[in-house]
Amino acid sequence: MTSSRDHESRLLTLAVPKGRVLGVLRNHLERLGFGADAFDGSSRRLRFHASGPLSLNLLLLKPDDVPTYVAYGAAEMGVVGRDVLLERNYDLYTPVDLGIGRCNLAVAGLPEDKARYRSADPLRVATKFPGITRRFFAENGRRVETVFVQGSVELAPLTGLAHVIVDLVESGATLRDNGLEVFEHIEEISSVVAVNRAAYKLRLEEVTKVLDILKVPE
Repeated sequence: MTSSRDHESRLLTLAVPKGRVLGVLRNHLERLGFGADAFDGSSRRLRFHASGPLSLNLLLLKPDDVPTYVAYGAAEMGVVGRDVLLERNYDLYTPVDLGIGRCNLAVAGLPEDKARYRSADPLRVATKFPGITRRFFAENGRRVETVFVQGSVELAPLTGLAHVIVDLVESGATLRDNGLEVFEHIEEISSVVAVNRAAYKLRLEEVTKVLDILKVPE
């Protein structure tokens, strides 16, 4: 999926999610030529221009919007969580894993519900990742009913809203605090650099320069 806009007619654009990831990437973005104004939490600006050797624009977006901007060519590349990328199912090139925010996407539930997890048909799953959930269980020959829950998903098995949940698990502390445990791992998650495939082909030299800076470890 690409935009009809001419990639050669404008500055290369990098989309980055606002919040914690932006802070982690600060040193990398400074090396790309972006100033302190891009990291000013009180500012409402969402677009910045690099003053360094590269001609580059920066867009600050909500995490879920980054792959959409890249897929449609409004940004040539972006930093995005693999969970968001998999949920949106866009055909983007992901040449660099930044290793930021490593965790697992997993199925979890109450220990006493393990038997029901194996036998329920359909299995009711509460999650903010319905696309990933349906694909995962379909590949395993399971019928599921997904219930979209944006937050506090751990409550779903406790209240009977769903048999299990599919959610991001880092330390597992939140699950344990609510009496849940991991039943099955789906995917390892971290932040990656996603690149529009047309941009990677047409502007390889520029894209490579940015990738080389982003993948340098701190």
